[in-house]
Amino acid sequence: MKLEVLTINENQKVQNLIIRGIRDFINYKNLEPGDKLPSERMLSEKFEVSRSNVREAIQKLEFYGLLKSRPQSGTFVANIGVIALNGMIEDILRLDEPDFKSLVETRILLELKTTSLAATRRTVEDLEQIKDALEAYKSKVLNGEDAVQEDLLFHLAIAKASHNSTMNTFMLIITPEIITNFEKYHVCDKGLVQEAIKEHQEIYEAILNQDPKLAKQKMKDHFNVLYQFCYNI
Repeated sequence: MKLEVLTINENQKVQNLIIRGIRDFINYKNLEPGDKLPSERMLSEKFEVSRSNVREAIQKLEFYGLLKSRPQSGTFVANIGVIALNGMIEDILRLDEPDFKSLVETRILLELKTTSLAATRRTVEDLEQIKDALEAYKSKVLNGEDAVQEDLLFHLAIAKASHNSTMNTFMLIITPEIITNFEKYHVCDKGLVQEAIKEHQEIYEAILNQDPKLAKQKMKDHFNVLYQFCYNI
């Protein structure tokens, strides 16, 4: 499994341009909840951007509940008043880009919970995916290769095993940016990766044995370096 790395900053200006354009179109056309937007192709031509850029902007507005996409039908204004929609879009456009430390802190908070849930809810299939990710990470480390992606894929497999779609989605959102900046900020000492194999194994075994308290503690121990990075302890 290959995790594609995309930085949040790369498309931010283009996304904001499209979001403003969609907002202005809704206002100019006096669209109401349930009204349909033009197709991605038409919007990409109107804003002179790629269809993938339009799709990302629409997905962002969907994430905040402002648009609704229906398969084979198109994209529609969600059931929200125009005044509220305009206000929310302004808030979205003013959102600061999360700094790397905030992303790592969010990851810690999320994963302590997803690990506990995974130990309670994991299925046989979940265990197989976590085990596969663990073995892929171990193989890279023992061969002296960079294993940042395999490390995070192990953690994503645990998030998936929590069977909480919202937490899993948040993990998927923040993971690419963490991968991009991991070595830049020197979060993890390369000399600690051997120890991390043992820690990953212990986390897996706690989930396997359905011990949520132990699984959470093992994950907390695993995050010792990240705690130091975030809180200077």
